[in-house]
Amino acid sequence: MLKKTILITTTIIFLVVAAFIGTSIYTLYSKKEISVDPKLKEISGIEFDKQQRLWAINDGGNEPKLYRLNKDGSIAKEILVENAKNIDWEDMTQNKFGHFFLGDFGNNKNDRRWLTIYKIENPIDIKTDTTQAEIIKFTYPEMDGTPIKPNNRNFDLEAFVALGRHLYLFTKNRTEPFDGITKVYKVGDHAANFKAELIDSFKTCTTLEKLCWITSAALSPDRKKLILLDSTSIWLFENFEGDKFFSGDVSKIDLGIVTQKEAVTFFDDNTIVFTDEEFKGIGGNAYFIKLDEAKKEIIRKKPTSEKVHP
Repeated sequence: MLKKTILITTTIIFLVVAAFIGTSIYTLYSKKEISVDPKLKEISGIEFDKQQRLWAINDGGNEPKLYRLNKDGSIAKEILVENAKNIDWEDMTQNKFGHFFLGDFGNNKNDRRWLTIYKIENPIDIKTDTTQAEIIKFTYPEMDGTPIKPNNRNFDLEAFVALGRHLYLFTKNRTEPFDGITKVYKVGDHAANFKAELIDSFKTCTTLEKLCWITSAALSPDRKKLILLDSTSIWLFENFEGDKFFSGDVSKIDLGIVTQKEAVTFFDDNTIVFTDEEFKGIGGNAYFIKLDEAKKEIIRKKPTSEKVHP
C-alpha cells in the first residue's frame, strides 16, 4: 500500500512538473516570429531604425559589426565600425535623431575600470559597409582601484537607453549574496570621458541571479515606457516623471521558459521585440509581444498624492 501511495504521489508530481514546463515552453514560443541568422547566435543588442528595419550586434569576441536583418531573420547588410573593438558588446540603443549607441561595457569580473560606448550616425545614412564612431568613455566613481568585494559586485553592465542628452545605464547584478538590485547610472551622450553618476536603483528578485539580473533595456519611441529584460520576464515601467523611471507604475510580463535572453527593443509604442542567444539548439529567435494583449502582473502602482485639508 505504501509503495502504491509513493508511486501515485511521484506520478502526480511528475505530471505537475511536466505541465509547468510545457506551459512555460508554450508561453515563450507562442511569441516567436523569426529565427535569427546563425551568424548572430550570440545576439546581444537589437534596435529598429527610422525605417523600421531591425539591426543587431553580437556579444564580445566577435567582429565590431552591425547587422541589418531581413524579415525572415537572414542578414541583409553588415557594417564594420572601423575604429571600434568588440571586447564585450552587450546592448544597443538610439536617440531621437536615430544615432545608434553600441555598449562595449560588459564587465563580468567587475574589473574593467574604463568602459566604452560607440556612437554612430543613423544607419539609414550609412551608404557603405564601414563607418566611424564617436567614442564615449566612462568609469564608476565607486571603483577606486581596490578589488571589489563580493557583496558589492554590481559594476557589470548589459543594458542602457538614451533620453535627452544622456545615456542611462542599468547594471547587471553579480553580488554575493545576490541582492537583486539593478543600479541606474547616467553619463553624457557625446564623445568625452565621464564619471558615471548614480541616480537610482530597483530590486527585481533575490531568488537566483540568473533568473532576474538585467540583460537589456529599451524606451518606447514616445519615451513614455521603459522596459528591462531578464531571463524570464520583461519589467514594464510607466507613468514616470522625467528620468525617474521607477517612480510610476511597475508591472511584469512572464516570458516562460528560461533561455539566454539578451536583447530587447520597441518596434512601436505597443510592440516589444526581444531575442535570445542560441545554445545547444535552443533559442536564437526573435519574439514579439503586443502590450495591449499581454498578461501583466501588477508589481506596484504609482503613489497618489493626497490633499491635506486644513
